[in-house]
Amino acid sequence: MNDPTVTLANPASASLGDLLRAWRGRRRMSQLDLATEAEISARHLSFVETGRARPSREMVLTLAEALEVPLRERNALLMAAGYAPLFTERALADPALSPAREAIDAVLKGHEPFPALAVDRRWTLIGNNRAVDHLLEGLPADVLAPPVNVLRLSLHPRGLAPRIVNYAHWRAHLFARLKRDFDLTGDAGIAELIRELRAYPVPEHARLAGRVETPAPAMVLPLSLASPAGVLNFISTVTVFGTPIDVTLSEIAIESFFPADAHTAEVLRALAAAAAPG
Repeated sequence: MNDPTVTLANPASASLGDLLRAWRGRRRMSQLDLATEAEISARHLSFVETGRARPSREMVLTLAEALEVPLRERNALLMAAGYAPLFTERALADPALSPAREAIDAVLKGHEPFPALAVDRRWTLIGNNRAVDHLLEGLPADVLAPPVNVLRLSLHPRGLAPRIVNYAHWRAHLFARLKRDFDLTGDAGIAELIRELRAYPVPEHARLAGRVETPAPAMVLPLSLASPAGVLNFISTVTVFGTPIDVTLSEIAIESFFPADAHTAEVLRALAAAAAPG
């Protein structure tokens, strides 16, 4: 049996049947499960997977929708079936995406004086507001050199890791998110990022603390950062574009951090006031 991870990592060399089987395996769906969800017969699906039947473009898209395949990988399914890609992939600087870029900038700026940032599927930083810059002050220039990967910056021993008070809890949270991302996409780049991050050494303060940390709250896990003004505590929300038909937009997420206590809110407002011109 083909390894689904290998198949999805090399979609250009895989047949449509290989890709469908790989996605079924990732979604833990049998042929009957997928056929039922796509409202076709299991016999017809079997013929499609074995290459005995050539599906229409609409059928490929129906199967992709039933499997919750991301747009980038839907294009791969279409090409494997002999069709042209349907979903465009433009650079964010493309004039056609200017309304989206303006929306991202508006969300980031509108969230000040609290931190917010935008990332792509592999957590590469696309943009951030000025409040994020305050939290990164003092980090080495080479760590902040673009392209910046937000998770690499968070867990790197020369990045934010030494400042994260609840490091063990936050690290576990980030790996859980990465696992969900990989389960959803099968992206080999995310798998490589997971391997890299797992190899990072644990910061000294986290080693000394061992596993004895303040218990994570029942409702939400904060990010607790040490700062010259004391520990700053944040909770976060994630925003994505609704019903995107462009690959780039479908892979963008905006993470907005909110103060989890009054002290954090006061410090952030003071930082913003001190940085304001005039």
